[in-house]
Amino acid sequence: MRFKIILLSLLLASCSNFSVPLPSAYKMDIRQGNYVTQEMRDKLKLGMSRAQVKFVMGTPMISDVFHANRWDYVYRLEHARKLVEEQRLTLYFDGDTLSRIDDSGLHLSAAEAK
Repeated sequence: MRFKIILLSLLLASCSNFSVPLPSAYKMDIRQGNYVTQEMRDKLKLGMSRAQVKFVMGTPMISDVFHANRWDYVYRLEHARKLVEEQRLTLYFDGDTLSRIDDSGLHLSAAEAK
């Protein structure tokens, strides 16, 4: 009897590298932040007022009290807990006018993630 149990456990252990696809829970796409299109980027011009920028871009994701002259528009897309796309656009103001645009664009694209 012991011999059969030992033989059965050895046979089962030898099959441990064999993987069977198991169903898993659905993982949602997680979108966070402000999605900024190329059309929105093209409408930005130096010298625009804060109100004009807010009309074009919407409310910034990050508006820091300690950096009142800087607005950050950040966007992240995660698919199945993996980062697929990330965008960062930083706008700098001198008083009420847009003075500098720092556009990092896309860090990852959907084609690179596949």
